[in-house]
Amino acid sequence: MINDIIRNIFRFFILIAVQVFLIKNIELGRFINPFLYILFVLMLPFETPNWLVLILSFILGLTVDMFYDTMGMHAAASAFMGFCRPAILKLLAPRDGYENGTQPSLQYFGIAWFLSYAGILIFLHHIVLFFIEIFRLSEFFSTFFRVILSTLCSLLLILITQFLFYKNKSSQ
Repeated sequence: MINDIIRNIFRFFILIAVQVFLIKNIELGRFINPFLYILFVLMLPFETPNWLVLILSFILGLTVDMFYDTMGMHAAASAFMGFCRPAILKLLAPRDGYENGTQPSLQYFGIAWFLSYAGILIFLHHIVLFFIEIFRLSEFFSTFFRVILSTLCSLLLILITQFLFYKNKSSQ
């Protein structure tokens, strides 16, 4: 329990640091914006109460907003992602439910499940973030295209992170 809390605090700060000091400075034509920091919300344990997921998501987004100078856009998108997370987990739940002590990761549930879970939540995060940023429907299709490309780029970055830094369940 204490190890999980310490691990998640460490994950929170590491993901924000990587996002702010490394990924923020990567130029992909100013059209594609990958976001790794949302992996924190994706990797919260299943036992995390929904109210805590919402609060942590909001704090995560607000912290990123401070570095990106975006006045609450990341906080709103992250909170929306945290709000949708329980419904997506319920939608994708295995027949027997989720085991205690597991977390929603590629190693526990496989690539198909993780792509569905992460892909849906990343897409929801990005659609809220980019449409709040543009705040008009006159550029709907270009913004939607940006959402798709950024979702794919973020998902790829998160998959690479999963493969590099998270142990296989058989070796735990």
